[in-house]
Amino acid sequence: MKATDRRPLGKSGIEVTLLGLGGAPLGDLYEAIPEDRALATIETAYRLGVRLYDTAPYYGQGISEHRFGHVLRQRPDERDEIVLSTKIGRYMVPEHRSKVDHSVFKGGLDFRLIADYSYDGTMRALDQSWQRLGMNRIDIVHIHDVDVRSWGGVEAYEARFKEAADGAYKALDELRSAGVVGAIGVGVNEIEPLLAFSKVGDFDCFMLAGRYTLLEHAALDELLPLCETRGIGILTAGPYNSGILATGARPGAKYNYQPAPQDILDRVAGIEAVCGRHGVPLPAAAVQFPLAHPAISAMVPGAVRPEEVEANVKLVETPIPADFWAELKHEGLLRADAPTP
Repeated sequence: MKATDRRPLGKSGIEVTLLGLGGAPLGDLYEAIPEDRALATIETAYRLGVRLYDTAPYYGQGISEHRFGHVLRQRPDERDEIVLSTKIGRYMVPEHRSKVDHSVFKGGLDFRLIADYSYDGTMRALDQSWQRLGMNRIDIVHIHDVDVRSWGGVEAYEARFKEAADGAYKALDELRSAGVVGAIGVGVNEIEPLLAFSKVGDFDCFMLAGRYTLLEHAALDELLPLCETRGIGILTAGPYNSGILATGARPGAKYNYQPAPQDILDRVAGIEAVCGRHGVPLPAAAVQFPLAHPAISAMVPGAVRPEEVEANVKLVETPIPADFWAELKHEGLLRADAPTP
């Protein structure tokens, strides 16, 4: 398995590299990233052959899009090699820095985010993204964060879903038909919204973070078979379930942004034991496992320094013996029907 191998993105006609670069950390997620280091991180990904880049207006109130655009637009002769993805659901208005919410994205730009999944709001958000990126083409546009967690409850989610289904989808479908964007999708952290969107629109791809991992297999029940049948390519992220599949079952390990419960700690300890017997780094197994499913086109982890990009490439390309996966299944640590590399 090579990080630079290409796979089709569902039925879209777009091919993506097996490894992408996710832009949330480069939006100053949890810490302000020095500009030179942020740009060097993207430059390193390009140098190593990564050609799939994902960003969003939400990531640092636009700073992530600015950073990707700064690096990628300097390569006009290689533009056809690059697959650039962004998202809609929020547009921005200028705001005094003292009034900007920096609780999640610690640096970022001085803009206030306005949630809007309407037709007009989608067009406005995308116009702003084009300006920030400084590129004349966006290959993939996702409807962003239409899920229960993002909106704090089922009722609010359902209202946003209806707004997006009636407005954002119509706008993106028109742009795709006109050839302005190459593919349209939905980017969320939950399975159910993707199943719901699959019933109301013709999507090329979905972006799903943290819901198909060594620890979470529910996507095998309905979502992944549906996507395989319908030709919907999956871009997956969050392979470590927010930490524990990178750190191992140590005290204080995080699982889905919370302290890991004992049953998860025990399960990860079991996976680590199998890793030890086969000489397999736990993070390599975590990154490679989702990529074995035929519906999944690419893994798109984030990074905040060049060394992390280099490490991600090595994790994708680390040899893992078939006996390792077989033992995980034998020990009941992996579903028997889960495809493995």
